[in-house]
Amino acid sequence: MEIFGISKETTDVLYAQGITIAVEIALRLLAAIFVYFVGRFIVKKLLKAIRHFLERRDDSPSLNEFMYGFAKIMLFAALFVAIAVTLGIDATSFLAVFGAAGLAIGLALQGSLSNFAGGLLILAFKPFKVGHVVVAQGHTGTVQKIQILYTHLLTFDNKEVIIPNGNLANSDVVNMSTQETRRSEINVGVAYGTNIKQAKEIVLTIFDNDPRVLKEPAPMVALNNFGDSSLDLVIRVWAKAGDLWPVYFDGMEAINSEFEKNNIEIPFPQRVVTQLKQLEAKSDAEEPAISTTNNVDNPDQDKDDPIN
Repeated sequence: MEIFGISKETTDVLYAQGITIAVEIALRLLAAIFVYFVGRFIVKKLLKAIRHFLERRDDSPSLNEFMYGFAKIMLFAALFVAIAVTLGIDATSFLAVFGAAGLAIGLALQGSLSNFAGGLLILAFKPFKVGHVVVAQGHTGTVQKIQILYTHLLTFDNKEVIIPNGNLANSDVVNMSTQETRRSEINVGVAYGTNIKQAKEIVLTIFDNDPRVLKEPAPMVALNNFGDSSLDLVIRVWAKAGDLWPVYFDGMEAINSEFEKNNIEIPFPQRVVTQLKQLEAKSDAEEPAISTTNNVDNPDQDKDDPIN
């Protein structure tokens, strides 16, 4: 018996092959569903562990959220590939597509990828943290946010500076907040003829009586330079990082006050100007005589001149 011109034997073969294919697809679908639920359970457990690990780290919350989101995307992408492989799709084609897409995205976003890599380096090596005072790219300020592409600084005059992480990761960064103590250096000049020993004793007394100044290392005062108008003293004192600038400014005021009390002059640049009016007058008076002498003929010149 033929159906639509197809013999019964052929129909039975097609039917049997269709049943086999349907069973195979059904099994793959069931396996894919199983992989999905098991994989999703594993991904959730891994994400929970990652979040717990990131919360224990002392980093920027925004940076932790990025790392959590990045890990989530990568884990679900791996789960998607596993489901596709379970369904019988060749994984090589996925890798080729992902590779081509990654190359295209990389060429289009070279600068952003550099900043992305810089953000990962900052996260990994932690040269600074939120709240640290740093000097970077010509700016000094407090780190407000560390994002994956940019870092935000707040300067001391309340300006926000946004710096690409690629630049930060490939240039010098001075971190002023990693050490508990810092040294303050003050330069002051006194007039020539000043008793240097007395000036040094006054300065040392000022800082020895300041409780914010550390006793070790001890304050130091030394003659640093013979300036054009002054003898230059350098003063170096150590204090806690939070007391550095108050010690500096209060010390400057105290030095000025004590020097005034002890009649020690803090000179300003001076120049001595000598007027040359007398020399100019003398020069003008001599010029006619010189000219007359040059114009007088020598009566003996014709006799002794061999040319004549």
